[in-house]
Amino acid sequence: MSVWRVVYVRFGRSIVATTAEQRTDAIRSFSVAVPREALDDLGRRLAATRWPSRELVEDRTQGVQLAVLQAVCRYWASGYDVGRVEARLNALPQFVTEIDGVEIHFVHVLSRHEDALPLIMTHGWPGSVMELLDSIGPLTDPTTYGGFAQDAFHVVLPSLPGYGFSAQPAEVGWDLGRTARAWAELMRRLGYTRFVAQGGDVGAGVTDAMGRQAPEGLVGIHTNLLVPALNDPAALPSGTEQERAAQAAITTFQTSGNGYFVEQSTRPQTIGYALLDSPAALAAWMLDHDTDAYYKIARAFLDGQPSDNLTPDRVLDNITTYWLTGTGASAARSYWEAYGADAPAAQNPAPPPDVGVPVGFTTFPGEIWRTPRSWAEQAYSTLDYFHAAARGGHCAAWEEPELFAAELRAAFQPLRAPSR
Repeated sequence: MSVWRVVYVRFGRSIVATTAEQRTDAIRSFSVAVPREALDDLGRRLAATRWPSRELVEDRTQGVQLAVLQAVCRYWASGYDVGRVEARLNALPQFVTEIDGVEIHFVHVLSRHEDALPLIMTHGWPGSVMELLDSIGPLTDPTTYGGFAQDAFHVVLPSLPGYGFSAQPAEVGWDLGRTARAWAELMRRLGYTRFVAQGGDVGAGVTDAMGRQAPEGLVGIHTNLLVPALNDPAALPSGTEQERAAQAAITTFQTSGNGYFVEQSTRPQTIGYALLDSPAALAAWMLDHDTDAYYKIARAFLDGQPSDNLTPDRVLDNITTYWLTGTGASAARSYWEAYGADAPAAQNPAPPPDVGVPVGFTTFPGEIWRTPRSWAEQAYSTLDYFHAAARGGHCAAWEEPELFAAELRAAFQPLRAPSR
């Protein structure tokens, strides 16, 4: 396979790229180069932030607390190494390729172990490939992390269209199904004839769609968010205490915790102006996702007590990626595409086909709701792995990369081809 060198530099909305080849299906190597003026501009904007008065409650019920956001921005301006995003990504093999008119960025790390199973893993919102980087080692090199050589994966981490270093779609129609088809094409271009897929949050929606499309080569999926539960939670079993607790958690989320979801699925452009103009507004918007992650991040910045892997530096790696690539608005539009009533996918909805490949599911204790096994079984007739993890939350791969990798090893172990 021929590979060409490509360097992208983004500042605001501008993109400068150099390439030696115009073939649309070419896979080209990629590196990040952030101009000094972009970092200087970030510092100036942080220093010029206009702060609102303090919230009138003692918790997050009015939104991100002033003390938390000021601590985040203070560390961002004076304690955080703004070169981390560039350094961390450039230490890994990165590539871009155009699929269906959009340039897709991805990290592709090969295992040194023979017969490693190819895995494509999709991040969510407010995430990026940055949230998945610490899982690469445990997945590709399991012997270093308490596993066996036969547990290894080749890992492909694409950036969703409109997120991070992938290009922003120039037309509507990039819903979950279209992204799922793009991922199948990506794996085909990489030469993988047998692979598995994993995702959480938005990535769970993409992975669920891949399972229903059942592209050639896909032999199984794993998710850690039960996407079908959001469509009609009342249709799910509610006879046990665990089932009722899960339904109550979804109700709480849909009535008092999903402001970002409603805004992004109905008016993503409106919030996008603030997200590209103010780094403080971007940070606040991204922190205000779910209660468990919010308080873990708050403790990390206020008390210096990070929850396992969720350190201030790693939190800011993710936020900084959004800021430097100017993708706050385009990432928000993905919710309009996937869940908006005015999106093309909503105009003629058809009942989705059943998932035809084996499904693995892990529920984590800090998730927005803890999925009962009965729900996963109703959603997926091909469920063949279910486990309730002891630790972790909504961004499980970010918080607990080793435990997360162990879940994937267990879920996909029956799907591995016999050793040659």
